Amino acid sequence: MKKMVIAHSPDADDIFMYYAIKFGWVGKKNTVFENIALDIETLNTEALKGTYDISAISFGLYPHIRDDYALLKTAVSFGSGYGPKLIRKKETILKRRFKVALSGKYTTNALLFRIAYPDAKIVYMNFLEIEQAVLNGVVDAGVLIHESILGYDESLEVERELWDVWCNLAGDALPLPLGGMAIRRSLPLTSAIEYENILTKAVQIARDHKGSLSKMLMERSLVRIDAPTLEKYLELYANDDSISLSELQYKAIETLFSLGYEHGFFDARINPQDFTIPSEYTKMRFA
Repeated sequence: MKKMVIAHSPDADDIFMYYAIKFGWVGKKNTVFENIALDIETLNTEALKGTYDISAISFGLYPHIRDDYALLKTAVSFGSGYGPKLIRKKETILKRRFKVALSGKYTTNALLFRIAYPDAKIVYMNFLEIEQAVLNGVVDAGVLIHESILGYDESLEVERELWDVWCNLAGDALPLPLGGMAIRRSLPLTSAIEYENILTKAVQIARDHKGSLSKMLMERSLVRIDAPTLEKYLELYANDDSISLSELQYKAIETLFSLGYEHGFFDARINPQDFTIPSEYTKMRFA
């Protein structure tokens, strides 16, 4: 039996999109799938090292690993009218060089923040620690991501939505690309296509059986939020638009990559469609 490890974050959207495989609802003959859950910036850092064959990543990282990894067209998370939030204590006025906590150098939110606030003093920390760091005065502000955007201490308020930063940079017609999956280029192409198909089926099945899967995740304490919050969160980041990249989503990712290049964060301007797996190869090969 071949073992394939899929690395994803411990956040509810990633778990929801992967666990149809974990529960055996979809799989591959003679292959055992194992998963490892790590915070997104750790996954980004490990992708730079080439640690995992298949891994969740921030779209803000991808141009740095394009030579070693291809983008998968499934298990993607976008924001549309929402996204990470820059928060601060109420009544606080942020100075030009305010100190801010971000969840990692290679996250998409960090890319957008650094473009919008080039003079801010950045501290990187685990996203679960950011709210408390603001409350304790360790930093002046912080960018909340994942489930943290749905509830935070009442003494805090939103300084700015990163969705608004995105709209100022890219216009409001495009969704905000946050995270996706990447697969190592050294894998045989036919295998890579199979793995992408399995992951796509897993996300589709998760959506088709959202109620039962959500209940199973809650019963096994696999998510760190309650049922109503899980329902709301999945509709934000693991919805029908997560199953397979659309033309609009491709355009949004291309725009993000262009912004990163124009502001000196990437060394080239790339088109994401040139860096996905050519799924048509199987049909052509066996035609």
